[in-house]
Amino acid sequence: MSDSTPAAPVVLDLWCDLECPDCHRALDDVRALRARYGDRVEIRLRHFPLEKHKHAFAAAQAAEEAVAQGRGWPYIEALLSRTDDLGRTGEPVLLDVARELGLDTEEFDTALIDGRHLLIVDADHAEGKAIGVTGTPTYVIGDERLDGGKSQEGLRERIEEIVDRTLAARDR
Repeated sequence: MSDSTPAAPVVLDLWCDLECPDCHRALDDVRALRARYGDRVEIRLRHFPLEKHKHAFAAAQAAEEAVAQGRGWPYIEALLSRTDDLGRTGEPVLLDVARELGLDTEEFDTALIDGRHLLIVDADHAEGKAIGVTGTPTYVIGDERLDGGKSQEGLRERIEEIVDRTLAARDR
């Protein structure tokens, strides 16, 4: 038996609006970061629904229901790939995605009606505002914040630099 415990992963908070086209484009970066770092980096979706996206708040609640049903990231990725549909069609898309993933759509519908995930979404949004998040996607690693809503150009490289530096400092 070893006395050493594996180091905790570096945490990357991704502040996201699930109706945001920029967040949809950020999926490629998220996938690349997962492929490069595996379990050394924990990517946590944090909700920051923007007022200009009228279905984003319901989408955040639906994502939390998917988490409760054990399929959070598959749901989030599937929903982000349909930001245009969500903007045009609205909340029925939330149930369509759940159905496509084999989730309990009746429970999804009930969760959206009874608001059981409101506190999580509200808390994320409030925390985002408190740390200066103004748009999505925004990435936070430690005390460094990168605003992907302004430009995706070179963003993954900047995230990788921060993660590599953090991992190197931790491994010393």
